[in-house]
Amino acid sequence: MVKSREAFRGVRDLLLQAGVPDAAFDAGVVMELAAGRDWRWREEPLTGGEQARLSELAQRRAAREPLQYLAGRWPFLDFELQVGPGVLVPRADTELLCETGARLLAGKPEPAVLDLCAGSGCVGLGLKRLVPGARVTALEKSPEAFHWLQKNAASALPGSSTGAPALRAVQGDVFGFEAQLAPGGLDLILANPPYVTEAELALLAPELSFEPREALYAPGEGLAFYRHIAPAYQPALAPGGWLAFEIGWQQGAAVQQLLLAAGYQNVKCRQDLSGNDRVVLGQKTEIDL
Repeated sequence: MVKSREAFRGVRDLLLQAGVPDAAFDAGVVMELAAGRDWRWREEPLTGGEQARLSELAQRRAAREPLQYLAGRWPFLDFELQVGPGVLVPRADTELLCETGARLLAGKPEPAVLDLCAGSGCVGLGLKRLVPGARVTALEKSPEAFHWLQKNAASALPGSSTGAPALRAVQGDVFGFEAQLAPGGLDLILANPPYVTEAELALLAPELSFEPREALYAPGEGLAFYRHIAPAYQPALAPGGWLAFEIGWQQGAAVQQLLLAAGYQNVKCRQDLSGNDRVVLGQKTEIDL
């Protein structure tokens, strides 16, 4: 029988050989999933069932399946989201988009918010967590991702349930959904759309091959979604309303120019904690002409 620390070292070494970054951290998470959170203090060896589960998880991680998929849930802001195959893994960089949205809504008690390309719901739910009075609609096209969006809307935030989800989940295509929106009805639109170029896809970490390609890749040098959303969704914003995007780290100037060309004002770019361009925002003119 294998003791916990010996098992941990075996998983860590396997992941190191597979080239997994932060192999020790990932090995610790895999141990928790297989043997429980108390594995570091256990004196008794792993059971046969725990060893089998550990072996399965370790092999999947060594094959570079995302750790988040193995865990089935992952933290975002101060809550957890359920995730799995078919949906993009929530990332800490995206928290900046939620925080930016919350700042833009300061002083509005019950703002109307639209989250485009919602995926797991991390953006819409993150905004709702920071602005509890917000009335959030989240749009997602993929049936697989929409499954996770519905689950998280019903479970991720305190007080939410299947009968009282934290946001309204809508399955639909961002290329056309604007026609269903009433003019001037939204205070804020947030979007973390696909923005990876064809050339960049080939350079991504192996883990990204497990995540849905349609949530990553965008044609037109990664700008296709921004080119559509900026002008097409502007009529749905109230005068003075805001549009904010997550962007790729090299897209700040291009996306700012798209917003300026579409008539937005107060266009800005915000950097993430690594100093990379991450969020571009713009405001609809205060006077509705």
